[in-house]
Amino acid sequence: MNSLKTIIHTLFKRHLFVTNVVSCGGLLFLGDGIVQTIEKTHARKTKEDIVPHDFQRSGRMFIIGLMLGPFNHFWYKMLDKYIIGTGIKMVTKKIAADQAVAGPFFCTTFLIASGLLEGKPLKECFAEWKAKFITIYIADWCVWPPAQMINFYFLPTEFRVVYVSMVTLCWNSFLSYIKHKDIHLEEKKAMK
Repeated sequence: MNSLKTIIHTLFKRHLFVTNVVSCGGLLFLGDGIVQTIEKTHARKTKEDIVPHDFQRSGRMFIIGLMLGPFNHFWYKMLDKYIIGTGIKMVTKKIAADQAVAGPFFCTTFLIASGLLEGKPLKECFAEWKAKFITIYIADWCVWPPAQMINFYFLPTEFRVVYVSMVTLCWNSFLSYIKHKDIHLEEKKAMK
């Protein structure tokens, strides 16, 4: 039990930045893996061709997570510094700030960075952003305010990014699905 306390202290006190960044990347990687597994299961059920796991796609998701991790780390520290307290009024202010700033930033960064890492030109990345941003941002409003209520009301600052990263595992599966769903539609059309 003592060694577990030591590990938690090391990860969440001494190496919080690295813990936050790596967990953000790792969970985005894992979320994509979940989606690819679901895609394979669906392909089996519908008797479609089963494609092997796309490790490059998962790698791109990991890189995007590493890119978003530092913002996450400093964002929650800043919110706690400038919006002090865990009362319902302060938590509501934090959620409003999170939805107004972090939500659009993450949605935009995710879509643009994903496209660039796929080798798409910037113009094509913006076209994809235009087509998918609203869907992602509406879903963001359904998922994140309740999740952030728990985060801001109950958790200390050092656990915020890891908590968000765990919620993000489901969220990332959704993002990966939205990001890659048109690719599967194009592949099906090409097979016909």
